[in-house]
Amino acid sequence: MEAGTITPAGERSSALHRSPAARLPDRALKWGLTALSLGVIVLIAYFFIRLIVESEPVFQQVGVVNYLFSADWVPSKELYGALPLLAGTLITSAIALLLGIPVAVATALFITELAPRRIRGPLTVVVDLLAAVPSVVYGLWGFFFLIPKLKPAEQWLADTFSFVPFVGGTVTGPNYFVAGLILAIMILPIASAISREVISTVPPEHKEAALALGATRWETIRMAVLPYARGGIAGGAMLGLGRAIGETIAVTLVIGNAPVIGDSIFQQGYTLAAVIANEFGEAASNELHRAALIGAGLVLFVLTLGVNGVARAFVVRAERGRRPAGMAA
Repeated sequence: MEAGTITPAGERSSALHRSPAARLPDRALKWGLTALSLGVIVLIAYFFIRLIVESEPVFQQVGVVNYLFSADWVPSKELYGALPLLAGTLITSAIALLLGIPVAVATALFITELAPRRIRGPLTVVVDLLAAVPSVVYGLWGFFFLIPKLKPAEQWLADTFSFVPFVGGTVTGPNYFVAGLILAIMILPIASAISREVISTVPPEHKEAALALGATRWETIRMAVLPYARGGIAGGAMLGLGRAIGETIAVTLVIGNAPVIGDSIFQQGYTLAAVIANEFGEAASNELHRAALIGAGLVLFVLTLGVNGVARAFVVRAERGRRPAGMAA
């Protein structure tokens, strides 16, 4: 009987049977990958538990609510209120999203839908290379170039749109806006790459149908491309947000490192990551100060996990929405 034939009883021929020793590499690979996956989960759980244990002294003395919602961060007086740090983290990340995501999506649309084929590859490489620039270089560029060059434009914006909440007022050098602008540039590669990959999966039939009905190129993008890729783009934006929340060195150099909540986006502030980088060295001899900084790391850890969880939910929802009705069932 030849290899590959099946017996009348429906069983495979003996030539196709493998010995247990032959299947050993497959089983080893399966269990090895399973162990690595479980190891990652265990490592994350260990980090989380360790952060809770190390930050417990400050939570016992100050209280979790006071730590999160008090606005006084004065280590010399043992006052540890992380609200200015949390507010600075969220404000700069929001500015980064508002400035960076539209540019990232526009770049992805241009590369996938409008750019000539001969420049798509080089343009993609140039955008992706932004992720290779060290964060300290972005920070130094922002400190020595952006801050002095943008200050007149920022003051004009503050004066012109002073009626908008959280915009008017005096412009300082380092501020929330410059930090958010730096973060917008830093999250652009990842958001653009994810958007580009999602947009490239839009079925050609959708676009051809829209064009056949007389839609313009922009109308085709608006009616056929963006609705299909909306979930993936949102997931990319959330992953970019997670990148912005955890950035340290670049933000430390351009935000001003003032533990206060500024009156406008053109005022100085602080972030959770920046305060850890600046003060952890001097906190070695003060247990409460060290616990407060580790507590800031715990808050940052929870924020990042939450953002990545939301991003994953968006991606899964988008995948389900693209499945045919029969497969979804």
